[in-house]
Amino acid sequence: ARSWCGPMWRGAAAALLCLGAACLLGHGFDPRAWLMPLRARLLSAAELGRYRGAPGEPGLYLAVLGRVFDVERGRRHYGPGGAYSSLAGRDATRAFATGDFTQAGLVDDVSGLSPGEMLAVQSWLAFYQQRYEPVGKLVGRFYDENGAPTEALRQAEAAIEEAQKLKAQSEQRQQQFPPCNSEWSSATGSRFWCSRQSGGVSRDWIGVPRKLYQPGSRGSRCVCVRTAGAPWGQPESAEHGDRGDLDNPQLEEYEGCDPLAQQCVLKV
Repeated sequence: ARSWCGPMWRGAAAALLCLGAACLLGHGFDPRAWLMPLRARLLSAAELGRYRGAPGEPGLYLAVLGRVFDVERGRRHYGPGGAYSSLAGRDATRAFATGDFTQAGLVDDVSGLSPGEMLAVQSWLAFYQQRYEPVGKLVGRFYDENGAPTEALRQAEAAIEEAQKLKAQSEQRQQQFPPCNSEWSSATGSRFWCSRQSGGVSRDWIGVPRKLYQPGSRGSRCVCVRTAGAPWGQPESAEHGDRGDLDNPQLEEYEGCDPLAQQCVLKV
C-alpha cells in the first residue's frame, strides 16, 4: 500500500494548502489572525465595541491599558444593566482611576493622572489578569496594528513604576517617622504621645513626639522619633552616636515639652 507520507502526497497536500490560502486571502482573510494565538489577538475599537454582552453580540469584553479581557464570568457586573456595564466593549482605563463614568471619563487617556491614580490603574490591571481570561490587545492608543507597545503605553508604564517608587518611599518614611497619637479638648488643649502602635505602625520602639516638616511644605505634622541607635538606614558606629533620628534636620521640638518625654501637652 502507498504510504500517505510519500512524496506524491506531500506535493499534493502542499498544493492544496497553497490553493486554500489563496482563496482565503482573496476573501479578506488575515493570515496573522489565523496564526496568532488567542492571547495575542488584535482587535480594533469597532470590533471591541461589538462585545458588550447584548443579545446577538459575540461576547463580553473590556480593556485596560489596551489589554482585552473576557469578562463573561462577571456578566452581572459588566453585562447590560450591570453596575459597570459602561466599561464593556471599550478601553475606559481612565475611569478605573478617577471613578468618572460619564462619557467624558470613559476614555483610555491616562495623561495627567496622579501617582495614586496610576497605582489604581495598575491594581485594576492586576485584578483582571488574575480573575479573567486575556483575549488580546486593542489596536489604538497603547498598541499599534502589529500589537507592539506604543509610546503612550511606555509612558503609562513609566508613570506606574514611578508611582510604585513613591509609594515605597512613603511606606519607608512611615516606618521611620510613625504618626503620633493625638487628642484635643477645650479644657486641656492638645496632647501628643507615642506608643509601639501609634499611627498604626507596629514597631519595637516607642519614640518621642516631634514636628516633622516636609520639603516644600510650610506645615508640620507630629511624628514619633527614635531616640537611640544609629540614624535610620545607617550602620551602627561611634561616628553616628546613639541618638536615633533626633538630629534629623527636618525635625523640630515642641516648645515647652520635655524633649525626651513620650508625650507632649500643649495647653490652651
